[in-house]
Amino acid sequence: MTTEATLPSTSASPTARQVWTRARGIVLALVVLLAAAVAIAAIRSDARHGELDPRSADPYGSRAVAELLADRGVSTRVVTTLDEARAAAGPDTTLLVAVPDLLTERQQGRLYSATAESAGRTVLVAPGGTSVERLAPGIVAAPATSLDSTLSPDCDLAAARRAGTADTGGIRYTVTRPGADECYPSERLATLVRLPAESGNGDTVVLGAPDILFNNHLDEQGNASLALQLLGSRPHLVWYLPSLSDASAADPDDEKGFFDLLPSGWLWGTLQLFIAAGLAALWRARRLGALVPEKLPVAIRASESVEGRARLYRKANARDRAATALRSTTRTRLAPLVGVPVTQAHAPEALLPALSAHLHTPGDGQTMHALLFGPPPSDDAALISLADQLDALEREVRRP
Repeated sequence: MTTEATLPSTSASPTARQVWTRARGIVLALVVLLAAAVAIAAIRSDARHGELDPRSADPYGSRAVAELLADRGVSTRVVTTLDEARAAAGPDTTLLVAVPDLLTERQQGRLYSATAESAGRTVLVAPGGTSVERLAPGIVAAPATSLDSTLSPDCDLAAARRAGTADTGGIRYTVTRPGADECYPSERLATLVRLPAESGNGDTVVLGAPDILFNNHLDEQGNASLALQLLGSRPHLVWYLPSLSDASAADPDDEKGFFDLLPSGWLWGTLQLFIAAGLAALWRARRLGALVPEKLPVAIRASESVEGRARLYRKANARDRAATALRSTTRTRLAPLVGVPVTQAHAPEALLPALSAHLHTPGDGQTMHALLFGPPPSDDAALISLADQLDALEREVRRP
């Protein structure tokens, strides 16, 4: 018996429209992520890449200060390592530390030991709580910053009185050592402090904000005057830009493991996450009773149900289940046509002899057995071929 398909087979490959419908959500998400990445990169690539660098002409650079100092005979040299900064400290040098908070505790201690007895001036730009206590003992940073950026001197420091109002508002400081000049107060706390050395002519100047050094703020208020007086008291200015690549930042005695680097409280935070996940699982997995079948509110065409189930089978790559469903349904429909009870439709010894007797062209029993009870197809093409052959077999049995 020949059981080849008499109708053209249907392609199982999705159309371009179907592929786009399935993938458009992912594509849209990728486009949004790409746009967000570009926007973040654009925001972060602003003029701050040369912040507080005396070689930078960007708005937040400090090249204007360096050039004004050069006109007054003050040389400016940029250093990026702690060893260079310590070696440069001296009575005729002003050492400016641009970002003191980048220094490690060990680096801050070594820098202070080099500047404390140098008889020169050290200028610290907006040091935080721990940094200012190590680099300028006797000065403590307040937790709250200044609400105003432009402040009046209100002190006896000659440089501040000559400069007048300036943009020093930022971190506020409390002085615990006598003899210090506390200037530009905000809520009774100073935003600029000059702390004389315990011995010699050296001193340390702490600035609460870097604004007076920026190119775009230098011509405002008395910023230029204050910056030139604070940085031009010695003939040489060494501008220290701390770098994370500085070898002195590594401390061989302070090696930490992975768990030491995690913030405190991570264990309790992780436990809370596990509890929340467990509660969410219980909430989503709760059952209020046995499932109750309900009638569909609308009628669904049989073709839609067939196509939907076929798509589910294809998505799960369940060719075995699809083939089993096709063969079982075909056997159930063929059994009454050949005089076999439906209860015996799935027994080969009952169905195959009766089926062979009703065929107009008797076929091979092994072929019939492989068609109705054989193994699952190996790929989609074989599954489509099986469906076509089963359809052809049923048509031949129904033929009068």
